[in-house]
Amino acid sequence: MTVDWIAVDWGTTHLRAWLMGGGEAVCLRSDKGMGGLAPDEFEPALLELVADRITGSTPVIACGMVGARQGWVEARYAKVPCKAPGIAEAIRVPTQDGRLDLRILPGVSQDSPADVMRGEETQIAGFLARDPQFDGVLCLPGTHTKWAHVSAEEIVSFQTVMTGELFALLSTGSVLRHSMGAGWDDEAFADAVGDAMSRPQAIAARLFTLRADSLLHGQTPATARARLSGLLIGLELAATKPYWLGQQVALIGAPDLCQTYATALSAQGLAPTLHSGDDLTLAGLTAAYQTMKDTA
Repeated sequence: MTVDWIAVDWGTTHLRAWLMGGGEAVCLRSDKGMGGLAPDEFEPALLELVADRITGSTPVIACGMVGARQGWVEARYAKVPCKAPGIAEAIRVPTQDGRLDLRILPGVSQDSPADVMRGEETQIAGFLARDPQFDGVLCLPGTHTKWAHVSAEEIVSFQTVMTGELFALLSTGSVLRHSMGAGWDDEAFADAVGDAMSRPQAIAARLFTLRADSLLHGQTPATARARLSGLLIGLELAATKPYWLGQQVALIGAPDLCQTYATALSAQGLAPTLHSGDDLTLAGLTAAYQTMKDTA
């Protein structure tokens, strides 16, 4: 294929580059995430993926942690309320290889309460490129789940909840790791969500009960895993209730994780829609490229 431009999503642990041309998108992946690279190692890491596919100067539009303070070059945050940052807010990065014409999209920040996002704003841009009339809340589940209030094509406010990271820490690095295993228990998950929402103040005690039930009552590893997820997501829903209560909600992210959140939200009377995070990341980067073409 002839590569017209390259879309890049560069996170802490992984790098993805889509070669775009002729109506095709070819995705290349690398484990050289931002967290393992010095500033002078970013360009070689990208070239390792794409160098044999490009010839002349090729536009590259990147989002994610590549624009963090510890990344290639810092792309400073846009502040809410704001539109999801596009090509007009991107910074141009000088490169050693003249085949790379690189721009990095900034993240979004909020002064009070203090909060930041990098990468999710591009998924929001992709969502709004497809549904510009949306007025409601976008939930982006992940290691650090984002809840964003969107209205009139702007990010009005947002809140980050560390549910995914807490789950990883508790399930692999705490005493609860001895009770965790593969599999799932739908009923246990639903019960745990309700328990955490009704009594969030008791969460620390309820967490240890997971271990005790395994020791004393033969609780299965699958049930323990589902209960831990349910307790943490229920705690998150209790904390973010002002965002989702009575709102139109769309979930953006990995399909399985979005479905887990959808199950929890459906029990609260909502009917969230589900959208692929990968698809919307590419849609957001494509919207930025199209704007660049249109204004060239």
